[in-house]
Amino acid sequence: MLTDFPRSGLWSFRGRRPGIGPGLPRRTLDLTISFGALLALVPVFVVVAVIVRCTSAGAVFFRQVRVGQGGVPFVIYKFRTMRPGSGGPEVTPADDRRVTPIGRLLRTTGIDELPQLLNVLRGDMTLVGPRPETPALARRYPSECAAVFDHRPALTGPSQVRLRDKDVLPVGDAVDLEAYYLRDFVPVRAALDLEYLADPSLRRTFGFLFETAGYLLQPVRRALRRGWARLARRRAEPGPAEAMVIDLTDQAVPSLVIDLRDETRDASR
Repeated sequence: MLTDFPRSGLWSFRGRRPGIGPGLPRRTLDLTISFGALLALVPVFVVVAVIVRCTSAGAVFFRQVRVGQGGVPFVIYKFRTMRPGSGGPEVTPADDRRVTPIGRLLRTTGIDELPQLLNVLRGDMTLVGPRPETPALARRYPSECAAVFDHRPALTGPSQVRLRDKDVLPVGDAVDLEAYYLRDFVPVRAALDLEYLADPSLRRTFGFLFETAGYLLQPVRRALRRGWARLARRRAEPGPAEAMVIDLTDQAVPSLVIDLRDETRDASR
């Protein structure tokens, strides 16, 4: 059942929360990684904040109420990737015109999600589990999928790696995106998340963290491959000086062969 008031503490053991939170090993991992990452990523936060602020009007950070552990709402933080004041569906397909050019890059690389490390540190979220949903969509979830709201939402998880919205949602204006999302996408995503939550061991948690890192690094690897391919083509193509030498060689070798033939013929006479 979803409550109508936000409630959040700094640490998960400050007061008893409804629902099912991560155990001590996972919470220790949450605190260790989120605190260390926030310290290490301060320069990245500063650079991204400046870019977001300078490339479009509006705030640097996007804040929105999401459904937390046990149905208790909390405020999630992201870098803003959409134009301010743009309405529309609460799901985002790949061709969504509300997304700014810089926002598209931030979404592709997952950088827009980095401020949620603060949510993890506060205890609103954990590192691996189901993604936090908006209250409006959560109220429309199929009853067999609502069990995910018993658990603490997460920064990443099985569905985040394997079923990202932008990769599976249909594009175009003719489709009711929210209806499609709730009917076709949510049951598959909930099944993946609940399968992990049935055995959220540290080994599986680390596995999904590594899978997430591999997924987010795919654009970097593709860019590096394209760069190396362009560099290899440039190296294979001769420069102006090399082309002149090759041209001179092509002209000189036949002439040299003809001269050698003439000399051989004269010597045999």
